[in-house]
Amino acid sequence: MNRDAVRDAVLPLRGARHDYDALLDLVGDARVIALGEASHGTDEFYRERARVTQRLVDECGFSAVAVEADWPDAARVNRFVRGANEARDARDALADFRRFPAWMWRNTAVVDFVDWLRRRNVGVPDSRRAGFYGLDLYSLHASMDAVVRYLERVDPEAARRARGRYACFDHYGGDVERYGYAAAFGAGDDCEQEVVAQLIDLRAAAVRYVAQDSTLAADEQFFAEQNARLVANAEAYYRTMFRGRVESWNLRDTHMADTLDALLVHLGGRIVVWAHNSHVGDARATELGEIGELNVGQLARERHGDAIRLVGFTTYTGTVTAASEWGAAVERKRVRPALEGSWEAHFHRLGVPSFLLPMREAVATALARPRLERAIGVIYRPDTERASHYFRARLPSQFDAVIHVDESHAVEPLERTAAWERGEVPETYPFAV
Repeated sequence: MNRDAVRDAVLPLRGARHDYDALLDLVGDARVIALGEASHGTDEFYRERARVTQRLVDECGFSAVAVEADWPDAARVNRFVRGANEARDARDALADFRRFPAWMWRNTAVVDFVDWLRRRNVGVPDSRRAGFYGLDLYSLHASMDAVVRYLERVDPEAARRARGRYACFDHYGGDVERYGYAAAFGAGDDCEQEVVAQLIDLRAAAVRYVAQDSTLAADEQFFAEQNARLVANAEAYYRTMFRGRVESWNLRDTHMADTLDALLVHLGGRIVVWAHNSHVGDARATELGEIGELNVGQLARERHGDAIRLVGFTTYTGTVTAASEWGAAVERKRVRPALEGSWEAHFHRLGVPSFLLPMREAVATALARPRLERAIGVIYRPDTERASHYFRARLPSQFDAVIHVDESHAVEPLERTAAWERGEVPETYPFAV
């Protein structure tokens, strides 16, 4: 790597408002900017994304933030930031994020951003208020409940039919993984026909429902239809998750990309996306893409071309909020220094605490060779660091720009456990050497 070319292109971040002038220039007329993260538990990633987003909303007319979260859970936040008073405050607005990993959205950094978005929106006309939306598909039961509640108000007979169709899942007691296993291996009937039929019915009646419902009719119908589509895609996701990672991963990211497209059409504005680097960065530039995985960043580029900007985040070391296994208690863990040969290790050697690096031509040439890139999700396993958390990637093809924070810190969950308060015991315990 030509370190001089990269060092010359680095733009240090010093906490000033003008830090991201170059990033806003890079955004230009793009309709979507996707802001990544290298972990789901790093405070700086949330707060720097918020800083960028505030400028995009205030100065560039972006009208929505679409996040890697479930549609019905984010809907309560959306109502709050757009002026509804059903939630007492920003913390209460996040109350529907109860499913593991709750800390991913129930943390102090998100509370601060949601509070800012509410205060900002109060001072502008409703047509200029920015919303908050979920892209993900894990909320099968919450979305079914939302569809039925909507139909109970506009068409009680259709609500009765929807309850009958969705009752297909009742045999599994709310355990979606149990349903997925049974459907995948023929141990029970699948619900595919029922959920697809419900989505078709809801779409067919859309014009009638909107015409007869005078209260936010178009928005309410849109939200209901997105929940019905989520149910159909979530059913397919859980049915395929036991057949292999690639098939279920691709279905999930296609759902998120389709939801983003639906928002672009419905809102008619510009959208900021918050999601993990593994979803935001173009999969075609990674070894995961080589085995057939696609993602939101790839699909957005294929569908929208130059109207998309993708921004990744990296860190060298620090702490992270994560669990040791799925469903386990939240912990504050020490992040090991990045492996030699990784992008993070090369950025560490530049000696700049935090910076923005646009992938302009000279930088792209200097960084052309693929290297290791670290990805920490909601689980962090430092004992299997290389196998669990690294893949090879061509960074200039994966992202349009990168934000690097050399030493980062764990995001603070709203519900802190004793393990999080204590932090990770040093590897040298009890010798302290």
